[in-house]
Amino acid sequence: MDSRIVPGHMDLRKAVITAAGKGQRGLPLQTLVDRDGITKSALTIIIDEVLRAGIEQIAIVISPGDETAFRAAAGRHAQILTFIEQAQPLGYAHAVASAAKFTGDDAFLLLVGDHLYLSHTGQGCAEQLVAIARAENCAVSAVQGTHESKLPYYGAVGGKLVDATRHLYQVDTVLEKPTPTEAEQLINVPGLRAGYYLCFFGMHVLTPTVQRFLGELLKNSAGREQAVHLRAALSQIAEHERYLAVELAGRRYDFGLKYGLLTAQLALALEGRDRDEVLRGIVELLATSRQPGK
Repeated sequence: MDSRIVPGHMDLRKAVITAAGKGQRGLPLQTLVDRDGITKSALTIIIDEVLRAGIEQIAIVISPGDETAFRAAAGRHAQILTFIEQAQPLGYAHAVASAAKFTGDDAFLLLVGDHLYLSHTGQGCAEQLVAIARAENCAVSAVQGTHESKLPYYGAVGGKLVDATRHLYQVDTVLEKPTPTEAEQLINVPGLRAGYYLCFFGMHVLTPTVQRFLGELLKNSAGREQAVHLRAALSQIAEHERYLAVELAGRRYDFGLKYGLLTAQLALALEGRDRDEVLRGIVELLATSRQPGK
């Protein structure tokens, strides 16, 4: 019999966006053209995604001195934001833990500031995830079937399918950027295409327990906070609480990768009202571009 705790009713009103990482901090400030043809900062597009899910309070974890730039990039949303400075660049887990006072005893939606999300349905990706978490009353991580060549960039989970209709998995194992060999041995999920694994989407709903686990891990790290990964706290969640993963009807676009911002912009454009114009431009570009070496 499964002894893991099922948390009580989830009153989900808070979100945390991390944007303090080295090489990440300037990415949410970049501008893109959204699906409606309107130029916005990536940060504004992410905040719109969060608000669409019914979240009322948003904290952004930033590097010291970045608040002015982020307020400007947030535009009309700036007044509803709480800015939390990560005093030292001690990694992602430390950034999440920096928001512990803000999250308090509440569950919260967690997103990274260098991903954009495009839904394939009328519900936004965060909206889908929040609905699942509220219905299931537990921590839920969004995942995406990802080719093993991308494993160096993402955490990944293993477990068993518990609801095929909603693409829900019970999480048993969490790995941080595994090698293909580790993934094949430890997190191979039946039903996925060969060479594909359930990698994190950059979006989680977490219970307040995760902050307690993170606090303990960081406290016991003996000055090696950067060696502490969120994965360790998520593994503890999987041991002590019901913890699910869900494949959302949508895709993530990591614009921290090489050509990632270009790919995200193309994805937005091809999903938007100017799709035909963009396609014509791509065809013309392909027809007139010179092949390398010629």
